Amino acid sequence: MTRGITVLLALCVVSSVAYLTASKWAIRHQTLTFFDTSRQRPVEIAIAVRRDKEMQAEAGLAELPVAVLNHGNTVKFTEYSFLSNLFAVRGYLAVSIQHDLPSDAPLMTKVGEPYVGRLPVYQRGVANIDFAIAKLKAIVPNADYQHLTMVGHSNGGDISMYYAQLHPDRIRRVVTLDNLRVPFMVDGRFKTLTFRSHDPVFKTDPGVIPAQDVCDKAGITVVKTGFQHTEMSDRGPDAVKNAIAASLDRFLDGQSAGQSSQPARRVVAAR
Repeated sequence: MTRGITVLLALCVVSSVAYLTASKWAIRHQTLTFFDTSRQRPVEIAIAVRRDKEMQAEAGLAELPVAVLNHGNTVKFTEYSFLSNLFAVRGYLAVSIQHDLPSDAPLMTKVGEPYVGRLPVYQRGVANIDFAIAKLKAIVPNADYQHLTMVGHSNGGDISMYYAQLHPDRIRRVVTLDNLRVPFMVDGRFKTLTFRSHDPVFKTDPGVIPAQDVCDKAGITVVKTGFQHTEMSDRGPDAVKNAIAASLDRFLDGQSAGQSSQPARRVVAAR
């Protein structure tokens, strides 16, 4: 009898692992390009969605939660697959947006201007997000576009937080990977998770991260890491991506995201 129970439990574990593995590889990826005539600008997006969840939504049996991923400067929208796949496996419609075009002027630092001169870049990002969502509503109608999970790395993290400041009623939660310019919201309207690098080159502006007691009251989880700023994308080592994914999983489950102690390594690249 005991042996039979043991075998049954083992089979259940194997089945669960097989299901999770199959789910990971049963993700549909698609890249789409829309053209915003009002701004004379193409907006390219990549979506990732689990096929079984997509079929349920198409049948009207479920509504897909939506995660919007925003890339860092000089990093392409397709270089965050470790995050888009994580959200897709969890049943989200993951939407990565290309914010920058080769014809766009490079990011410049202008001391004394809002967000050191980055405000027009954030406003362009907000316009890209709204335009992409409007187009997606016609393609994937059974998704929750009114309660977004905003995710972003570096400049994309600032776009995410700036969007949340403008439209807090549309935000379910925000996840940033070492954003440097836009301060976090502290009114507690949504949960925030932020990963911070240990990088001598990329320094967070004063006032972006609130004091610990304010974070505790506002539902802001700050994970201090030993990672380099530029490692927080598909370009980074597996150890970094796995640690971020594990903390993000716990955060999405409503658990403590914890801390990372990955040692710092020198990596030089533009933000």
